[in-house]
Amino acid sequence: MNEEQAAYPVDDDLAWCYDAVQGVSRTFAITIEELEEPTARHICLGYLLCRVADTVEDAGHIPPAEKAELLRMYADVLDEEDPTTAVDFREQVDPWIPDELNDDWEVVAESPRVVETYRQLSPEAREDILPPVLELTNGMAEFVDRHADSGGLRIQTLDELEEYCWYVAGTVGSLVTGLVTRGTSESRETRLWDNARSFGLLLQLVNVAKDVSDDYQEENNVYLPAEWLAEEGVDRDNVLDPENEEEVATVIERVVDHASGYLDDTQTYLEALPEHRGNRLSAWGIPYLLAVATLRELRKRPADVVREGGVKISRMEVIAIIGWFRQHGDRQALEQVRNIIENKPLHEADVSV
Repeated sequence: MNEEQAAYPVDDDLAWCYDAVQGVSRTFAITIEELEEPTARHICLGYLLCRVADTVEDAGHIPPAEKAELLRMYADVLDEEDPTTAVDFREQVDPWIPDELNDDWEVVAESPRVVETYRQLSPEAREDILPPVLELTNGMAEFVDRHADSGGLRIQTLDELEEYCWYVAGTVGSLVTGLVTRGTSESRETRLWDNARSFGLLLQLVNVAKDVSDDYQEENNVYLPAEWLAEEGVDRDNVLDPENEEEVATVIERVVDHASGYLDDTQTYLEALPEHRGNRLSAWGIPYLLAVATLRELRKRPADVVREGGVKISRMEVIAIIGWFRQHGDRQALEQVRNIIENKPLHEADVSV
């Protein structure tokens, strides 16, 4: 054990939280694997706090009114000045927890443990983590209320889609930025904050484009803007109808084009990221390049989102991207590798950078 590890011991509860991330998000697990202490624990716990709210918001079996109430109660739990406890929330959510727990619902079931472990962090870390998590949670509650009559979320316009993406992912970008900017120069901090929103929106818009089928079938949510679907003659409740495959693919292509508009700002963000206190460029650069690869595949075969239930990049390319960062990835070469991935899978390219 080196001195840095000794300064940040991992108890059983924190170890459980690290394991939990592996189950709920392989992509975010890669991020945390790339980080070192203390940033690793800060990001892990901040993410799990967000994941509790996200799982409740995505639950198609919870009626909207009860769902919004649970989300607001969870926000009260996180507010340390509010008397509502994590145990209170756990009791309130208990009737909605499935008998057979998947990884997401296990985190909800263990939410008191997550909250208590978060409260063991330093005051400075909690100060950076709490506001974005509260904004995410309350924003989700607002969207649930707004679309209560639909039974699930039905995004109407591009502006509303961006608003939603801000709440569910832009706030996470704010959480990350708040944690990594401590101790940096004013100019670097300004550059990071100016581009943090683009970082979060890029990653979430990629999810919107590739997960149309799962979002509708599993959560009864349609994030593709209704105004864009209407232009193609598609009712938002028929996005998976095979007869609408070509038209929905056109809307997916528009989301892909819009997401691509955030690539340059996200790269600027990554190039400004400080590598200190356990933060590493690879932790955020890997998800960025995975998003670039996913956008490439979505452009090539948008109809597969409807026809096959989604679009994924190959495991070989994931390994290649991780390997590039670990061997010689740096911010100077990031743009060059991005340009390669935009045209072909990294493992098929002759990468000399």
